[in-house]
Amino acid sequence: MGRHYHKAIPMRPAYDEKLISFSSSLGDAICKGKPVPYADNDVTYMLDLQHKRIKEKNIEMDYEVFKWTNDSGAGNTFFDGEVWYDEHYISTVGLSFLGIKRQIRKDDQVIYQDKHRRDFYATVTNIISGTQPDDDSICCPNCSAVSTIAELQNGCPYCGTQYKMDDLFPKITGFYFFDSLRMTTKQVLIGWPVCTAVCALIVLLCRPLINSIPVVADILQNYSDPGYAALVLYGPIACIVWGGFFFLLLHLLSKLAKAIVDSGRMGTAKSRERFEQRMQNLTPGFSFEYFKNKAISLIKTAVYSKDESELLCYKGEPLPSEFKDIIDLNYAGTFGLKGFNEEDGIISVETKSYFDVLSIKDNTVSLTQPVISATFRRRTDIPVNLNFSMTKINCPACARSFNPVKNKFCPSCGKEYELISDDWVLTDLKMEK
Repeated sequence: MGRHYHKAIPMRPAYDEKLISFSSSLGDAICKGKPVPYADNDVTYMLDLQHKRIKEKNIEMDYEVFKWTNDSGAGNTFFDGEVWYDEHYISTVGLSFLGIKRQIRKDDQVIYQDKHRRDFYATVTNIISGTQPDDDSICCPNCSAVSTIAELQNGCPYCGTQYKMDDLFPKITGFYFFDSLRMTTKQVLIGWPVCTAVCALIVLLCRPLINSIPVVADILQNYSDPGYAALVLYGPIACIVWGGFFFLLLHLLSKLAKAIVDSGRMGTAKSRERFEQRMQNLTPGFSFEYFKNKAISLIKTAVYSKDESELLCYKGEPLPSEFKDIIDLNYAGTFGLKGFNEEDGIISVETKSYFDVLSIKDNTVSLTQPVISATFRRRTDIPVNLNFSMTKINCPACARSFNPVKNKFCPSCGKEYELISDDWVLTDLKMEK
């Protein structure tokens, strides 16, 4: 078991086709509740909760995910990212550049709309040996009944739905959008003109000094129209160009300053490294990227839930009311590990990260970027199952397979199922302004 990284090379065509189909179907899943092809049950469950949240708010939402192409055509391709694997499964992160266009309506009136470029990360999980592990349990995507893969080869024994094995694997087991640019239209519309005005003022004050520079003096002297040459050197167009460079420089410096501040606020790389090493002693294939995917998914599941106390994956205090106003939640960067501790066979991990939060309250939509703090717990006496799904388990008491999302109690022996026996559990969730 282990993990490794790929260079930025295109994904294999079969994966690429599935990721394109998956990403282009997200809008219909979020807004209309339609199934998403190739999504595993946990992803489907989370998207269904988001769809129900939108319906509860009595709004209409259009959510379009489209290919963000450029002159090089790179936007038409998914690239390989980090890979992790165990004895049964291999997971590969695919990266592409996508656009998201959102529109929200209330009583047929548009109350919010935006359009953004995003980096899209999705995890594709496949069997590692090329053959299906026949005894593994899986939840039927149609009726949610749990069966072994061997049973599903002849159709679901409960609803009769027939599947090709390709419909089961590879499948998408996690995804998130990430805005690596972090430059809004408002910032450009305000920042660029301000920087242009500053450049114009500097040129006006320093024009005699500029004219004394030998290179500038030669251009003005040798050019047939010195007035035009001066216009090119320090006229309005030149000020606009230099203003743009100045704006980009300030933007990069602000990102650098923010990264320095976040390094202390969000946790250090050393904490992440120690945590990863500790978990690799338990499961050699464990990686921080795997944990980040899992954490983001659990956070979104808790946020979109109508009653978090009914969730398998949440064991904390009631969430603040502001979480119930969120209709779209996207990871926005700096997923930091603030710290972790281990006691009595339980490891607790505290994370902090930025999220793009789209909320609606009193018919007003707002877009904010708060820091969300989350704490996760897990047993350390059981290896991590890198393909675990909380929608299909085997009862620890009697080994009966069932879906604990729909029924926490085993239908055979009546024992209540605790997710912490097999996976991470979210125990605290807070939003910092």
